[in-house]
Amino acid sequence: MTRKQKRLAIIAGAIGFLGAATGLTLYALGEQTSYFYMPGDLAEKPVAAGQRIRLGGLVEKGSIERSDDTHVRFAVTDGNDTVTVRYNGILPDLFREEQGVVTEGVFDESQTFVADTVLAKHDENYMPREVADSLKEKGVWQEN
Repeated sequence: MTRKQKRLAIIAGAIGFLGAATGLTLYALGEQTSYFYMPGDLAEKPVAAGQRIRLGGLVEKGSIERSDDTHVRFAVTDGNDTVTVRYNGILPDLFREEQGVVTEGVFDESQTFVADTVLAKHDENYMPREVADSLKEKGVWQEN
C-alpha cells in the first residue's frame, strides 16, 4: 500500500466510525424524546397508548380530586379542550387550579393521561415557556 492509499483508508475508516456513532446517538435520543402537546393538539391528532409525551396547559378549575393517599386526578385544559390526568405522588407546593402545569407520562387504554412527573410554576411571574406560548397563541393566557 502506498502512503496515499493508507491515508485514504484511515480517512474512510474515521468517516465510517463517526457515521456509526452519529447514527447510534440519534437512535438513542429518539427513544428518549418526549414530545410536548396541549389538549387541543391531542384532540386534533391523538397519540398512541404508551407513547411518552409532555402535556401542558392550565389546571382546570374544580377538577382536582384527591383520594386518601397520594392519588390525584385533575384536568389540564387549554381553554378549548381538556385532558384528564391521573397522578400518584406528591404534587408541587404551588400546584393549584387555573395555574400552568406540565405533566410527563403516557396515555392508558382508557385515554386517561397517567403522569409520572408534574411540574408547576415556581413563582407568581413564571409559566413554562412552551405552555405560555401555546396558550398565548390560542388567546387564553396573557402576561400581567
